[in-house]
Amino acid sequence: MEAALWAAKTGLDAQQTQMTVVSNNLANVNTTGFKKGRAIFNDLLYQQVTQVGGSTSQTTLSPTGLQLGTGVRVVATENSYTQGSLNTTGNALDMAIQGQGFFQILQPNGQIAYTRDGSFQLNAQGQVVNASGYPLQPAITIPANAQSITVGTDGTVTALMPNSTTPTTVGTIQLANFINPAGLQNLGGNLVAESASSGAPTAGTPGLSGLGTVVQGSVETSNVDVVEEMVNMIETQRAYEMNSKAVQTTDQMLQYASQNM
Repeated sequence: MEAALWAAKTGLDAQQTQMTVVSNNLANVNTTGFKKGRAIFNDLLYQQVTQVGGSTSQTTLSPTGLQLGTGVRVVATENSYTQGSLNTTGNALDMAIQGQGFFQILQPNGQIAYTRDGSFQLNAQGQVVNASGYPLQPAITIPANAQSITVGTDGTVTALMPNSTTPTTVGTIQLANFINPAGLQNLGGNLVAESASSGAPTAGTPGLSGLGTVVQGSVETSNVDVVEEMVNMIETQRAYEMNSKAVQTTDQMLQYASQNM
């Protein structure tokens, strides 16, 4: 009977983790470029009371055996990199990726991080940076006297200078992609990092080699579906309640057994 208590306990732990994932999704529903996560469950090892295919006589075998499960665990969380909606802002430095790929960001430790958040600004040196002040890579510097900035779908950045009718190219945005984006490591701050599971990044020109295009004046919204997450929350709550009820019922059965021995 104690095995039932343990199995129900693992169910409580797993559903608590699932609720954490759902809560994080809902908390980031308005986070630019956020990708929703989901918990992945695995059943635990089984107690082999009677072996499958074991002999039941000299000429017969057990067709199924007797296997008792010991519960469940959360083995992984996985981000879904489906496309979010594009929200038009009108800001010349706001950029969204339509399709696959990530912007490349240089961190203070010298490592490259990746993001779908294209809310960029200029620092004191005129360099294009993210909200934390980390520069976009390859680095792009906008002249101080630029009258307007244009970003093409292929990532070409041009600036219109005073007394000139021809835009001047000031840099080119490159996007990076991974064989397994779900294997990227979340860093916080809308950034992810390469890992052994994601594979090495492949950088290239937007619109080529399977990379998405750059949309100026827009940002990509979160791909969290609030209705879907609310349904997931209700399902998680019900599963938690059922596991809690299993603990109570098992405890009552143990009390009954001890009182009638």
